[in-house]
Amino acid sequence: MELASKYNPAEVEEKWYEYWNRHRLFSSKPDSREPYTVVIPPPNVTGVLHMGHMLNNTIQDILVRRARMEGKNACWVPGTDHASIATEAKVVNRLASQGIKKTDLSREDFLKHAWEWTDEHGGIILQQLRKLGASCDWERTAFTMDEKRSESVLKVFVDLYNKGLIYRGVRMVNWDPKALTALSDEEVIFKEEHSKLFYLRYKIEGEDGYAVVATTRPETIMGDTAMCINPNDPKNQHLKGKKVIVPLVNRVIPVIEDDYVDIEFGTGCLKVTPAHDVNDYMLGEKYNLPSIDIFNDNGTLSEAAGLYVGQDRFDVRKQIEKDLEAAGLLEKVEAYTNKVGYSERTNVVIEPKLSMQWFLKMEHMAQIALEPVMNDDIKFYPPKYKNTYRHWMENIKDWCISRQLWWGHRIPAYFLPEGGYVVAVTEEEALKKAQEKTGNPALTMADLRQDEDCLDTWFSSWLWPISLFDGINNPGNEEIKYYYPTSDLVTGPDIIFFWVARMIMAGYEYEGKMPFKNVYFTGIVRDKIGRKMSKSLGNSPDPLDLIAQYGADGVRMGMMLAAPAGNDILFDESLCEQGRNFNNKIWNAFRLIKGWEIDETASVPEASQKAIHWFESKQNEVAAEVADLFGKYRLSEALMAVYKLFWDEFSSWYLEMIKPAYGQPISRSVYSTTLCFFDNLLKLLHPFMPFITEELWQQMYEREEGESIMVQYFKLDTYVDVPYVRQFEVAKEVIANIRSIRLQKNIAQKEELELQILGANPVAEFTAVIKKMANLSELTSVETKAEGAASFMVGTTEFAVPLENMIDVEAEIARMEAELKHKEGFLLGVMKKLSNEKFVNNAPAAVLDLERKKQADAESIIASLKESIAALRKQ
Repeated sequence: MELASKYNPAEVEEKWYEYWNRHRLFSSKPDSREPYTVVIPPPNVTGVLHMGHMLNNTIQDILVRRARMEGKNACWVPGTDHASIATEAKVVNRLASQGIKKTDLSREDFLKHAWEWTDEHGGIILQQLRKLGASCDWERTAFTMDEKRSESVLKVFVDLYNKGLIYRGVRMVNWDPKALTALSDEEVIFKEEHSKLFYLRYKIEGEDGYAVVATTRPETIMGDTAMCINPNDPKNQHLKGKKVIVPLVNRVIPVIEDDYVDIEFGTGCLKVTPAHDVNDYMLGEKYNLPSIDIFNDNGTLSEAAGLYVGQDRFDVRKQIEKDLEAAGLLEKVEAYTNKVGYSERTNVVIEPKLSMQWFLKMEHMAQIALEPVMNDDIKFYPPKYKNTYRHWMENIKDWCISRQLWWGHRIPAYFLPEGGYVVAVTEEEALKKAQEKTGNPALTMADLRQDEDCLDTWFSSWLWPISLFDGINNPGNEEIKYYYPTSDLVTGPDIIFFWVARMIMAGYEYEGKMPFKNVYFTGIVRDKIGRKMSKSLGNSPDPLDLIAQYGADGVRMGMMLAAPAGNDILFDESLCEQGRNFNNKIWNAFRLIKGWEIDETASVPEASQKAIHWFESKQNEVAAEVADLFGKYRLSEALMAVYKLFWDEFSSWYLEMIKPAYGQPISRSVYSTTLCFFDNLLKLLHPFMPFITEELWQQMYEREEGESIMVQYFKLDTYVDVPYVRQFEVAKEVIANIRSIRLQKNIAQKEELELQILGANPVAEFTAVIKKMANLSELTSVETKAEGAASFMVGTTEFAVPLENMIDVEAEIARMEAELKHKEGFLLGVMKKLSNEKFVNNAPAAVLDLERKKQADAESIIASLKESIAALRKQ
C-alpha cells in the first residue's frame, strides 16, 4: 500500500476500530492465561462524553491494552448506570414539555416513558467511547437495571434484611424538595453562603422580659417546641425552669438545659425545632419533645405550620422578617457566613426532615472494609486517599437506601393488610411469606401492597464487580472465579465514599475478598487557569470536537501529558496539538525509512554498527523504566519516557546516524534492524496511541487478516550496556557543541571541520559517529589547540575546532568586542552592588553568593573573550 504523504486520523481511526471489532479482538473468555480485569465506572444513561470521562477511559484503555500485550487475558467490561434521580428528572422535564405531569400518570405508565428515554439515550456515551479507541468487550455491556443486575440487587436486599442489617424507621434525613426524595449524607454538597443571623425575641411567660434567640432560619419558628440553654451559662441563669412564647406563633414552650448549647454563639439561647434540624432532633429524642413538621415535601409550608401555609420556605423567610419587625419581636439582624447543604443532583437547598425510610447498618460493613485498605491489600494510587477513606469509615453513619422515586429498583417489601410487612425477591415468595406470617392461607397478592420507594442508585453499583460476572445469582460460577477480584479500578476521588468504599464492603460481604487490587484516582480536569471544567462556565471543549480536530491519538496524548495520578489536570488544547504533531513525527519517520533504497550486498558502516548497539541498549533501558512507571501507575511519566525515546533518541539521533548519504542505498541488515526498532517503538506506544500504531504496524510488512498489534506479545530484552550508553551521551554533547560553533560562526554544514582533543580522547569509541554527525575530516589528540580555535569543555576534557579560513576575522572580532562590552557593563553593575556596604551587610548570604558567582562568571568570560580577540588579531 502506498503511504499517504500526511497522516489523516479520520481515515485511519474508523477503519481500525471496525477491524478490531469485526475480529472480536476486545472479546475475553476464561482460559489458561492470567486474567486482567477492569470494570468501567458506569456512566449515567443521561450522560454524554465529557472531559472527565475522556481522561478516565483513556487511562483504563492504556492499562487494558498494555495488559493484552503482556500476554494477559484482558477483559474490560462496559456498562451504564440507571441514575435514579438524574434520569427521573430528565423524564419528568420531557413529560412537562408535552404538558404531562408525573402525578397524572400511574407508576407503570411513567416507567414506560422512562424506559423509552433510556433506550433512546442510554447507549450514546458508549458509542462515543468507541471514538476514543476504548477496547471494551462490548458483548458484555451491562446496565444496572437489566435483568441480571436487578435480580442481584433484590437478592442482596433480602439477604441483608434477613441478616438484620437493613431496617425501616422514622429518622432525620436530607430531603431534596425538588426531586422529592431522601438523599444520603454523601449526596449533600456544603457551600459557603453570605446570609443573615436574625435575633428574635421570645417573651418570658408571666414576666415583662424577653429571651433573645439567634437563628439563620426564622421561617422554622412555627416548628419550635422548646428553647435550650447551657446550664453553665451565667448570662442565662434567670431562664432556668421558665417558659417562653414563640414569636408570632404564641405557642408556650419550655426552657430546657443541655451542655450541647454553645455559650458563645449568639445569645446562648437555642430554639429547638426537632422536625427540621439534625441536632434539634437529637435534643427532642433526649427530652421527649413533640415534633411538628411544618414543611410539605416540596419545601412549602404545611397546614401544621399554621402560618404562611402553601408559601415557599424562602419567600416565608423574607416575609417573616418584616412581620417580626412590625410586631417588635426582631431585636436585630447581622450579616453571617455559614455553610448550607445543597442536593448534589438538583442543586437546591436540602431540608432536614423526619421521614420513614429504609436504612442499612454500616458499622459491620465499615469494619470489614477498613483494614484491607489500611494494610495495603487494596492499594490506593496516590496513597494520600487512604486518610480520606479511613476518616469516613471511622465516622460512618447508617446509609439511607430508600428513595421516593419510581425509576430504580423497587424495594422488595410487601405490606400486610393488618400491618407489618414481609421482604422477598419475588411476588410469589412474598405471598408465601405473608400467608405464613399471618396464618391466613387465603391471602392473595391483591391483599399485599408493595413499598412505593425504590433503592438508592449506589445500592446497585456497589455490586458492580460481582454482578457483572453474575456472582450473586450464581455464586462460584466459572467467570466470577476467573475474573474476580478485578485488577485495577480507575475512578475519581469524589466517589470514594459513594462507590469505592461500598464496593469494598460488598466484595468482602459476598465474595469474602477484595473487589479489585488497585485503585487509581484521577484528578479533576480543569482549564489552564485552574477552573473546573463545566458546561455552565463554558470552558469545557466537546471531546468529540477535539477528536475531529486532532485525532483520537492526539487527544489521548494531550490528556495524558497533563495527567499526573491523583493531581488535578490543567488541560490546555495546545497539548492536543502537541499530540497531533507527535503523530506526524511518527508518520514521517516511517515514510523516511520506507523511502530508502536497499542494497542486499552492502556492508554495515561503522557509524551504523555503533548506532545499532547504542539504540538497542537505550530502548531496553527505557522499556524497563516504562515498566517500572506502569507498576507505580505513573502513566504520564511513562508516556513522556516513550515520547522522548522516539522523538529525541530515535528520530534525532539514531536515524541521523544510520541515514545513507543522499541518493545512496542502505544496507539490508541496517534497514531490517531499523524496522525492528520501529516495531518495538510502535508496541511501546500502542497503549497510548492505538490507531496510528496499528496503521503503521500493518504497513510495515504483509499481515494476515485478523492480525493486530494490539494482541502482539511484547517484552524487550533486559540487557543494557550501561557504560556504552553513558559514553554515547558524552559523544552527543561533543556533536551538539560542534553544531553550536557552526551556528555561532555561520559555518555551513557541508564545510568539513577538524576536531582537536586536548589530552586523552573520551569518545574514541564513537569517532565514526562524531565524524558523520558533525561532518568532520578528522579527530586528533593534541597538546596545544590551534591559534584562534573555538573551544568547549565536555566534562573535564577540552575540545577545539580550528577555524582558520573558516570565518570572517573582522566580523568575528567585531562580534566578540560587542559581547565584551556588554559583559564589562554587566560586571560593572555587579561590582557596584558588591562595593555597596549597606547591600553587603544586609543582603542574605544566598544573595551575596549569587552576586559573587555572577562576578566570577563574568570575569572568566571577559578573560576568555580578550584571549580569543588577541588570537584572532594575530592571524
